[in-house]
Amino acid sequence: MTQTAARKQGHTATVVAGCFAVLLAQVAYSLPGALNGTFQQEFQTTGAELTWATAAFAIPMVVFELTTGVLGDLFGRKRLLQAGALLTVAGSLVSCVAGTVQILWVGQAVAGLGAAILYPISLAMLAAVSPSPEARSKAIAVWAGFLSIGAAISPLMGGWLAAEGDWRTSYIVVITAAVVSIVITRFAADSSAPEGRKLDVPGQVTLALGLIAILFAATQGSEAGFARPEIIGAFAAGLVLLGAFVVIETRADVPLLRLDIFANRSYAIVAIATVVGMFAFLATCYSMSIWLGAIQHQSALRIGVLFLFIQGPAFVLVPAVSRLIRDFSPRWTLTAGFALIAVSGVWCSTFDVHDMSWTRFIGPMPALGVGFALTVGSITAVAINTVPLRLAGMASATTNLLRDFGFALGPVLIAAFAVSRANSDLSAGFGGAIAGSGLQPPYTDIAGGIAHGSGAMAINSMPVVPGAGPDLPPVPMPESLRALALESLGSAYSLAFLVAGLCAAAAAALTLFGLFGAKHAGASTPSYR
Repeated sequence: MTQTAARKQGHTATVVAGCFAVLLAQVAYSLPGALNGTFQQEFQTTGAELTWATAAFAIPMVVFELTTGVLGDLFGRKRLLQAGALLTVAGSLVSCVAGTVQILWVGQAVAGLGAAILYPISLAMLAAVSPSPEARSKAIAVWAGFLSIGAAISPLMGGWLAAEGDWRTSYIVVITAAVVSIVITRFAADSSAPEGRKLDVPGQVTLALGLIAILFAATQGSEAGFARPEIIGAFAAGLVLLGAFVVIETRADVPLLRLDIFANRSYAIVAIATVVGMFAFLATCYSMSIWLGAIQHQSALRIGVLFLFIQGPAFVLVPAVSRLIRDFSPRWTLTAGFALIAVSGVWCSTFDVHDMSWTRFIGPMPALGVGFALTVGSITAVAINTVPLRLAGMASATTNLLRDFGFALGPVLIAAFAVSRANSDLSAGFGGAIAGSGLQPPYTDIAGGIAHGSGAMAINSMPVVPGAGPDLPPVPMPESLRALALESLGSAYSLAFLVAGLCAAAAAALTLFGLFGAKHAGASTPSYR
């Protein structure tokens, strides 16, 4: 075999391994999308507990992506990619056998740590073996397409298996895919970029603790109350730690994150738009799954089908997006993509929670999917092609961090907003609803305790008010109280859809005006060395 043929074979094997790795990561990440209603019914979760089913995966994924990028640069990416798949096996196994929602969180967290490796390392491997900026743009578009495939098939698979009565089998499928990824990666070309890179322990610790504190406070504050001292303290600690991270990075000889990449205007604008736009995208996806699954208690399979409408267009459009990334300014593709995400969110905000027709979402979900297809590949191409190749690992890890931070904020912040508002509306109307229900003491006190402690999600999902002992059997939950909970949740999530849409519109405006005059992503023109 000639040297050229060997390089081509290595390039192909690496692209295949990288694309399958990101497919695996996205399948594991997206699985709860169709299963939120199933989790809520099986584990009898509150709103915040249900949010943690997604957040437990997202937080370690976001927190450790920069560090895994450095580890790959220093010690090689091939074995690290296999280690990420192995962690996915371990986490999925725990989730598969979980008997409580808390055990499910543990499994999700371990799998999320695996994804923290799979996302940036797979992308850095592709960038390292690509012979030109044009080849990198094409490989990135294919990589983004496989990410979309994972996001499409995962909820559909989970919904179908849940409809068949065995959602746990979904995690067995993930385990099998992870084993396949480990085998495929054996044939990939290894790469590293150790020059000028080393572990930045103070930076990693402050970044990790800061992000964890803020995401914890946002999630728990939705039910505990944002005015509680521990929530305020967590927010304050998070901000102080992130401020310390910035100071550390500006003074470190070899920082975890080179802040000077943000001096590149295109990179900085796209970085901000990435967080805001990806927040809007996943906030819309998550709100749809909660609306249909946890609020209306519709089939998980229907939710999975809707995720196919979201991610199917993203995969179909891979060739077109690849061409757009190479030939046109990211200003236009990003603006159009974020605008479509905005249309989807605003459209969903007009729906009535009493209308059980799930097919209403067939209109806005493809718009959301096309918007995602136009943005995610363009975001990555801008990041990779505006830095020197030796910094591709750091740039890919940073880009994944920003995208996934937006993803993590999506369910966390939108759920915190919606759950808090729904619970507030429930508390305001509780007295009137209970007065006309005919419910007698001590059941009125028990129902009040459920409403105060577990919120609108619990009232909406509980068919009975439990008794306080063997002499007090359960009684049916008053329809007036369940109707109030449904109205509260519907109103809150309608507003959540609107907030997501407006955030996407803000991201569209930022790229439209902020990227004026920027060079297209296919041109590798880093502004610093």
